[in-house]
Amino acid sequence: QVQLVESGGGLVQSGASLRLSCVASGHSSSKYNMGWFRSAPGKERAFVAAITWTGSNTDYADSVKGRFALARDNAANTVYLQMNSLKPEDTAVYYCAAHNRPFFTIDPGTYNYWGQGTQVTVSS
Repeated sequence: QVQLVESGGGLVQSGASLRLSCVASGHSSSKYNMGWFRSAPGKERAFVAAITWTGSNTDYADSVKGRFALARDNAANTVYLQMNSLKPEDTAVYYCAAHNRPFFTIDPGTYNYWGQGTQVTVSS
């Protein structure tokens, strides 16, 4: 069992930056592939970014490429999502997720564990 706790959300103006954190706890939590997804009002949960447990491979949604960056600190069991040049359309609840399948995926159905989410609101 793995528990995920997100933090770092907030209300910012367009163009600002935020860094989200996801702390994982539980058995071998540092060896889980991690992903970030977001849910905006009236929209389905969407992939944002993913990183392998080694940190050697990352992927980003086209809408955030060049603005968002992932990093992980396995010693601290933490994954970070640095979000720069935020836009109003980035407004959503952001969820951290984890899976231990032996492949890299952006499919939310593959992720076994989810955090409670953190709200990000970007005003224009």
